[in-house]
Amino acid sequence: MGKPTGYIEFQRLSEESLPVAERLRNYKEFVLHLTDEQAKIQGARCMDCGIPFCSSGCPINNIIPDWNDLVYRGNWRAALDVLHSTNNFPDFTGRICPAPCEAACTVNIIGDAVGIKSIEHAIIDKGWEMGWITPVLATNKTGKKVAIVGSGPAGLAAAQQLARAGHDVTVYEKNDRIGGLLRYGIPDFKFDKSNIDRRMAQMQAEGVTFRTGVYIGRERDQGVNNLSVQTIDPEVLLADYEAVILSGGSEVPRDLTVPGRELSGIYNAMQFLPQQNRVNAGDVLPEQILATGKHVVVIGGGDTGSDCVGTSNRQGALSVTQFEVMPRPPEQENKSLVWPNWPLKMRTSSSHEEGCQRDWSVSTQAFLGSNGKLESLRAARVEWKDGKMSTIAGSEFEVKADLVFLAMGFVNPAQKMLEAFGVNKDARGNVQANTEDYRSSIPKVYVAGDMRRGQSLVVWAIREGRQCARAVDEFLMGSSLLPR
Repeated sequence: MGKPTGYIEFQRLSEESLPVAERLRNYKEFVLHLTDEQAKIQGARCMDCGIPFCSSGCPINNIIPDWNDLVYRGNWRAALDVLHSTNNFPDFTGRICPAPCEAACTVNIIGDAVGIKSIEHAIIDKGWEMGWITPVLATNKTGKKVAIVGSGPAGLAAAQQLARAGHDVTVYEKNDRIGGLLRYGIPDFKFDKSNIDRRMAQMQAEGVTFRTGVYIGRERDQGVNNLSVQTIDPEVLLADYEAVILSGGSEVPRDLTVPGRELSGIYNAMQFLPQQNRVNAGDVLPEQILATGKHVVVIGGGDTGSDCVGTSNRQGALSVTQFEVMPRPPEQENKSLVWPNWPLKMRTSSSHEEGCQRDWSVSTQAFLGSNGKLESLRAARVEWKDGKMSTIAGSEFEVKADLVFLAMGFVNPAQKMLEAFGVNKDARGNVQANTEDYRSSIPKVYVAGDMRRGQSLVVWAIREGRQCARAVDEFLMGSSLLPR
């Protein structure tokens, strides 16, 4: 423990961000990592608890007190090694993880949690700046071949672990670039895609093969409409590889079936967000959905909705309104009641700070327009009692809307691919498998990430990818030295 009284002497210091007016001009990352001295002081705030609840609050069980202490002592290289021992991609989580570890921090009981995420961000950026992050080559090759379907964080984590265990790994991705929802679901201003590209280069040097524009299945799922995409039957994949891991995302969006849904101008969030990422990457889209000069309404109060807000503002929307059907959360959680669990409380994202009218307990009743084009929506106030929602009589109102983005979450992974493999599914449409061996009902077929657990966090996907990789290694070799 670097400084026993650190959490008393030093205040939590948040990472600095570029001013709103400056960051709205482009789609670049605007959060600046801590300086070495700032990170040292923040590391000193760690209490080195007898029971580090932060580590149990973190899905990948990061050894947080250890690297906090190492940063405090200026031993950045060792801090990076400790960080990488549990997390393949801290450059992902240090940017976009909501940090459940901080909610579980013991200091959080009486004050502001240790800035764990900001320290993680500083460590990994230091690692890249110093050239410490290099390929980790397998000492022996096994000759075993593994196919991974889906190149999101679960698939990438599994691929890297298995390649380092000596297996020949091929990652298949239906899109034209690697990264899954990391690539096309998260705006560049939150997560620059160079973070994926440099990890790809590392993994290729470690022996991982990436194949883009390949759909695994028979009949293509909705959204796979690019005629240049190659289709490979699952039976072919199973014949060519000793094991297959399904690691795609939960990408079927929850829809809103109310009168007027057929009007033009109403889109699911994932019809809108990937387009801007593609344009930023240099693609030319002749019919891009643009919020420029329009009144935008976002339905759904989560992270995806926030991403629609930030992107709409950067495109020059006239106004942005965000509706959430659930009640407005409390400004501060009852820590004595909920700690160390993730609390329900009011959260304002950087996109909200850039300009957004937010409203809660609002239910959309109908979309209104003329000549097939959206012009407004009708909504009503609702109240919740005993977990049931009811509409408040006489509370209806209309809001002008040229564009509506539906950001109400995702219900399950694409189904036609799963049906082609013939795997058993649970009641939600996810692949049925446990967290002991991650095996599906089909021999040689494993599953990890959103396809198994449903829509979740990047950090959970990394955990499942790592654990699934160990299960596959055990299946192929009889035992495994890979960590869970």
